[in-house]
Amino acid sequence: MTRSSEKVRLTQYAHGGGCACKIPPGELEAVVADLHTRDPGATGELIIGLDDGDDAAVVRIDGDRAIVATADFFTPVVDDPYDWGRIAAANALSDVYAVGGEPLVAVNLLGWPREKLPLDLAKEVLRGGLDMAMAAACHVAGGHSVDDPEPKYGMAVTGLADPAHLLRIDGGHPGLPLSLTKPLGIGVLNTRHKATGEVFPQAVAAMTTLNRDASRAALAAGAECATDVTGFGLLGHLYKLARASGVTAVVDAAAVPYLEGAREAVRDGYVSGGTRRNLDWVRPWLDPGDLGENDLHLLADAQTSGGLLVAGEIPGAPIIGELLPLNGPHLRLR
Repeated sequence: MTRSSEKVRLTQYAHGGGCACKIPPGELEAVVADLHTRDPGATGELIIGLDDGDDAAVVRIDGDRAIVATADFFTPVVDDPYDWGRIAAANALSDVYAVGGEPLVAVNLLGWPREKLPLDLAKEVLRGGLDMAMAAACHVAGGHSVDDPEPKYGMAVTGLADPAHLLRIDGGHPGLPLSLTKPLGIGVLNTRHKATGEVFPQAVAAMTTLNRDASRAALAAGAECATDVTGFGLLGHLYKLARASGVTAVVDAAAVPYLEGAREAVRDGYVSGGTRRNLDWVRPWLDPGDLGENDLHLLADAQTSGGLLVAGEIPGAPIIGELLPLNGPHLRLR
């Protein structure tokens, strides 16, 4: 199931990896707390902005069309440059899918330590991003690069959506089931990869699977509430959804799917600092039931290019819990 990388180990050139290198959610919310603004003189109507921490901004430009805008980039999550490019692009595209949109055009965001790493590797990263965007039928038109002490890559993506059919983080209500479209465990496997050089094809396969089909299935099923599960982990993103929707989210821990090797990785201590910060952030609003720390770390595991968490039943996706009227903490595990 694993093999050692004999190439340049990109993950060794960065202090963190993937979405685990995000600024902790509590700190980030404090930074943007006073930046919630809608300019009445601007073109179009901002219908999804900073208010609740949705995955992308959405601006209505006429009755049945809205522009979706997002940006996402991070340090290497895997050592293979082509795979890192594919993963980063899939992760950026996911923000458009998470609000129910379709990507239209992307531009590259590249930071590169050009005196430390050959530019041939950067080209492979960009090639991976281009191939993933092409798989999503999304144009790639240039971008921006800087000489950076650490390698970083991602995309700014613009998409289109129907403003009457969006997936919003504040659209949940009691009685809805919770569906998860990708297994968890990406973060602990990536942390093990960074520490040991072992490669986990199951994690790469999950991270390079577009959330396009999941988004379309959610809209077809009539869902109105969703988010993607990335750097803040399942618990962090679910807390934001429950808080925005004014509900209590109950998770059946035994129903949550995991990638092969994830439980062994957390057992062996491959837990990122980002995952630990995620768990610390949600603890005040969490009833953990009788779950131990290993299970809690898996549920808070900082994912990179994770799946969609949808308030509604999605064909083929496991149901991992439900939304209930707000009663006590926003998160409850059983």
